[in-house]
Amino acid sequence: MKNMVAQKKLSGGKQVKEMSFIEHLEELRWHLVRACLSVLICSVVAFMNRSVIFDEIILWPKDPNFWTYEKLNQMMAWIHEQLPFIESSSFNIRPIEIQNIMMSGQFSTHIKVSIVMGFILAFPYVFYQVWGFVRPALYNTEKRVASGAVFVSSLLFIVGVLFGYFIILPLSLQFLAGYEVSSQVSNQIQLSSYIGTVTSIVFSGGVVFELPVIAFFFSKIGLLTPEFMRTYRKHSYVALLLLSAIITPPDVFSQVLVCIPLVFLYEVSIYISRAVNKKQKYDFDDDLEDLD
Repeated sequence: MKNMVAQKKLSGGKQVKEMSFIEHLEELRWHLVRACLSVLICSVVAFMNRSVIFDEIILWPKDPNFWTYEKLNQMMAWIHEQLPFIESSSFNIRPIEIQNIMMSGQFSTHIKVSIVMGFILAFPYVFYQVWGFVRPALYNTEKRVASGAVFVSSLLFIVGVLFGYFIILPLSLQFLAGYEVSSQVSNQIQLSSYIGTVTSIVFSGGVVFELPVIAFFFSKIGLLTPEFMRTYRKHSYVALLLLSAIITPPDVFSQVLVCIPLVFLYEVSIYISRAVNKKQKYDFDDDLEDLD
């Protein structure tokens, strides 16, 4: 009966030739080649635009005129205007001095940053190639449900990257640059350390915002159910708080600020998992009725 159900789900009732393991590997190889080529091209473009990548993007968060700092000061001024009894204050911007002590440090950093930027820029196409390999294995109903997977995953990744860059990163930089164990020790940040902090925070933001997409695919293959997510909701909140502590500096304000969107994404993931499970049950019941 399962074979009949599967055959009815094939597009247009056509027989689809089953590919061998070697043919699957060949298909996967070409998808990976195209994905890597797109990352390489975007990396070369980033490498050639060094001043834009470093001066206007990578090093901008250490500038006192950074967008986030200006908005925080405007918000504090607005709060004082609405509540005059609260003492007027401004966000204290600590200067960050960056230095390089390695002969090839700046050149190797340029290459590493170009690769990371290349992957971020090429992410929609990379995911499109992954989706292109997975899509033929899905039934028609599954293809319709997941038709916007590339757009949604790309959008969530970009939003996560922007959230990490404009929210998590500046708060992390100011906390870590101003933290000191003794007044006799000054913070002179090494270039590789600064770049590592920037890339890890920004990239982590993009990855964690993929939670709804992960929930969708795990629900499709039966590894995740909305009942399971509801049952372990409190445990998941603790895990999200720990995750926020890992990707942010060790202060409560930053952790809570990061944890709020993660909790929201978790609740959205429960809704997505419920919709997927409901759709699968509905399709299965329809198939049984057709067979009867």
